[in-house]
Amino acid sequence: MENKIRGFEFVSQEHIKNWGDISTKIVANLPTRGSKTSAGYDFYSPIDVKIPAGEQVLIWSDVKAYMQEGEVLMIHVRSSIGIKAGLMLANTTGVIDADYYSNESNDGNIGICLKNTGDREVRIAAGERIAQGVFMPFLVADNGNTDEERTGGIGSTNK
Repeated sequence: MENKIRGFEFVSQEHIKNWGDISTKIVANLPTRGSKTSAGYDFYSPIDVKIPAGEQVLIWSDVKAYMQEGEVLMIHVRSSIGIKAGLMLANTTGVIDADYYSNESNDGNIGICLKNTGDREVRIAAGERIAQGVFMPFLVADNGNTDEERTGGIGSTNK
């Protein structure tokens, strides 16, 4: 990661999850900020999705994030789809660690799992903003630390 501080890239071709068939509308976008003072980078759905009432759907962004040691990318649902559409992140907050970038399982592909808490189906259009990521520094405790390294994707730490 020569001279890169933090940012986003598309995952490698072999780790793209949203190829689908020729008729599937795919709109892959790197996350962007809505204004110069926005803390969050908007994540876009690369595909059209239907989320039935009470169900959840995992949307692979086909994007990975790089950052410095001591930083984390926190993923939150966008307030507009949380309030207007009744969607929330299934895990409430996504935590993307620096070593998730380019991991051997999925190249750091960031998955966003949306849960529909409403009583009607919600449709997400390809290219629609669905979540936002905020880069943040974090602190480490005096004890309980490790020198273990990540070897896989989601849920792979300490396995």
